[in-house]
Parts: sequence; structure tokens; C-alpha cells
Amino acid sequence: MKIAIGCDHAGFQLKQILLAYLRERGHQLRDFGTDSEASVDYVDFVVPLTRAVVRGEFERGIFCCGSGIGPAVAACKIPGGRAAVVSEEWSARDGVEHVDVNVLTLGQRVIGPELAKSIVDAYLSAEPQGGRHERRREKIAALEKERVG
Repeated sequence: MKIAIGCDHAGFQLKQILLAYLRERGHQLRDFGTDSEASVDYVDFVVPLTRAVVRGEFERGIFCCGSGIGPAVAACKIPGGRAAVVSEEWSARDGVEHVDVNVLTLGQRVIGPELAKSIVDAYLSAEPQGGRHERRREKIAALEKERVG
């Protein structure tokens, strides 16, 4: 699978662990940075990552920071970006199956490396379901076209 991965300073260590883990499993990866624990703004990294996923250059995106919250909010501002902060496997799987989450955000300060690997496995192995879930995704996509007056 082609995966875009990135982080800010607070998720750098977790990203490094996940890069090695995903490479071992044969995934094609592009690292969107950052490349150290020097303080940066997550928006500067998660936005290009999300745009690349939305354009179809990557099948999924993963972003690590301290909590996962800010990058998820920023990624959802990109039309077609469907991000979720996840701290356990069930939500990672459900997020893809029901909402077609395309950017997973993880909090290095919230979960440990082994749980992160398990969450990533659940996220990458899940596929979007049709039926009522597809109808709901279409309604979400329609919201992106609305303008706040």
C-alpha cells in the first residue's frame, strides 16, 4: 500500500517507529516530515500530506503528534480529507469501514508504540463498506460544498 506519513515534533519518535514497522511489511512510504524533535507547527506538515492523499497519490495517510487532535482538525478542513484521532483498534477499523477515514492521527503522548502498530494494522486492513455507510459518506461530502453565509 502507498502510505503518506508525517509528524510534528511531538510525534517524531512514534513516526520513526511506524516508518520501520511499515517498511518491514513492504508498504511504500513517503515521509512528509518533520525530521527532528525541534518545535514546528503540525499544520505545515499535515496539510500537504492530506492534500496528497486526497489527490490519490497515496491510499492512506498517517500523522503523529502529541495528541492527534490538532492535525485531525486541520486535515478535515481540506476538501476530501477525512481524518480521525484514534487510540484503539476498533475505531481505526470502524473509521475506515463507515466513514472512509483517509488520514489516521495518533497521539504519541497518549498511546505506546505497540498499540500504535496494532491501530495502524487495523486501519490499513479495513475497507469502506457500502449501503447505509456509503449514503452517509455522500452526505458528508455534500457538506464540503456548502458555504457558510
